[in-house]
Amino acid sequence: PCSSKTFPLAHCRLVDVASASNFHSFKLRHFHLDLHLNFAVKRITGWQVLELTPVQPGVQSLILDTHPSLLIHSVDCKVPGASGAPDVFLSLTYRIEPFTDYGSSLNISLPAAVIRPHRAFRVTIRYTTTDGPAIWWLDAELTCGQTRPLVFTQGHSVCNRSFFPCFDTPAVKSTYSATVRVPEGVTVLMSASRSAYSKQDRVFQFSMEYPVPAYLVALVAGDLQHADIGPRSRVWAEPCILTCAVSKLGGSVERWLNVAEGLFGPYVWGRYDIVFLPPSFPIVAMENPCLTFIISSILESQEFLLIDVIHEIAHGWFGNAVTNATWEEMWLSEGLATYAQRRITTEAYGEAFTCLETVFRLDALHRQMRLLGDNNPVSKLQAKFEPGVNPSSLMNLFTYEKGFCFVSYLSQLCGDIKRFDSFLRAYIEKFRFSSVIAQDLLDFFLGFFPELKESCVAQREGLEFERWLNGCGPPLCEPDLSAGRALTGPVQHLCDHWGVDAPDPQVISTFDLSSWSTFQTVLFLDRLLDRSPLSQGIKGIVHPKMKISPLFTHPKAILGIHSFF
Repeated sequence: PCSSKTFPLAHCRLVDVASASNFHSFKLRHFHLDLHLNFAVKRITGWQVLELTPVQPGVQSLILDTHPSLLIHSVDCKVPGASGAPDVFLSLTYRIEPFTDYGSSLNISLPAAVIRPHRAFRVTIRYTTTDGPAIWWLDAELTCGQTRPLVFTQGHSVCNRSFFPCFDTPAVKSTYSATVRVPEGVTVLMSASRSAYSKQDRVFQFSMEYPVPAYLVALVAGDLQHADIGPRSRVWAEPCILTCAVSKLGGSVERWLNVAEGLFGPYVWGRYDIVFLPPSFPIVAMENPCLTFIISSILESQEFLLIDVIHEIAHGWFGNAVTNATWEEMWLSEGLATYAQRRITTEAYGEAFTCLETVFRLDALHRQMRLLGDNNPVSKLQAKFEPGVNPSSLMNLFTYEKGFCFVSYLSQLCGDIKRFDSFLRAYIEKFRFSSVIAQDLLDFFLGFFPELKESCVAQREGLEFERWLNGCGPPLCEPDLSAGRALTGPVQHLCDHWGVDAPDPQVISTFDLSSWSTFQTVLFLDRLLDRSPLSQGIKGIVHPKMKISPLFTHPKAILGIHSFF
């Protein structure tokens, strides 16, 4: 008989070692930001109002995540007056204490008049940002148009504590609003579901009506223009690249959204807009709700653009609507989003295309595995963070590709991919706007398929769920990718011919690379480099029809191609 516990749970009590906050003690109902952007001195000044409710008795302080670069000026609290008297504003004492090299803690003492069980109160924090890791100020020379400066934020994983004090953990979600004041000629965008602009006051207003974790609050401001590309989508970019971005995406985004909705249920965020950022954007793309941030150099490759945008669309369900509760289980967002991305591309472009892209990524995974070794703990799906370790430093291909393989294995256990689609729809419906751990997913999976629970699939020898989660090394199994052989076969054949001691230029020239996709070309180059050092005979051989996109010479783009979206 099966054990009553499906698999050993690594997180018996939710602890986020990357957060100094006492987020368990409060319910964060909403927060508001009122900000002024000063491009001349590269600073943001303003205040934040947090609306909180105590959920634990005896709490005497509010502890938030912050950063040494964030200068706190004052903290006060609004206390309801007694017997109908006017509300009273109290100045609160606070202290800032060191936490890790990526943040500190803001410890605010709360008077007894504030702490009433299950009764909301508001705290206002006035502050100024300086040179923290979340905020990227670009001089005009560093933008695409090189005419006006630009600023953007990047909160993943634990950077937004240098943007505003917060419960900087994916376990906490809330709605938020913002007022942003800017110089004339500057357009501001945020990851929000609603926005408004007063030209006379040069003030932008934003509201996110759905709960999100702190890391998904994002802002960009600069010389930005837009063009609608669908009924719920528009592209934002600097004027010099807007036409190119629109032409590359066309009407595809609405098509991808429709396919995703057919698979996983309604897209709940309303808008799906995209803003293209200069090449200094530190990653390839970021799934900020309602507003994907993406690096402009991706426009060099239609296929990488397609895959990255579809991946960020998939995050609308997996990662944004349902989020990993701790950074130790990032695969719950990235592995599921990668699986969802490939379901979308299979429906939209066929199984062969999806298999080619998957082969390319799994090749990269095994390449990384050879560098790290089979026993490296970073290859675990349930990574164990030591206090002080920055979660961003452990962002790697395992969270994506090993996570994808585990999700694919779960779909194989069902025996019918459409049944698994139904499971994912039900999973999103049950956990929407919440944060989960692996046990939530797997318990729901076994409850959805009771026949699998009865057959003890969680303890199947060699493929135990616990081993998937806590075992080092490569995936325990990989999906069948033979459907992509028509696209991957020619790549391997050319690699075999080119990699011999004395390659024959005439045989090589019979391969028509002009018909190859970008993924085929890069897969070929990767596999050829895997054979290095190459023989002397290969030097000087250049295929007449091979062209390498400038995308692959940009260092940050190269990092993105083989690391994460």
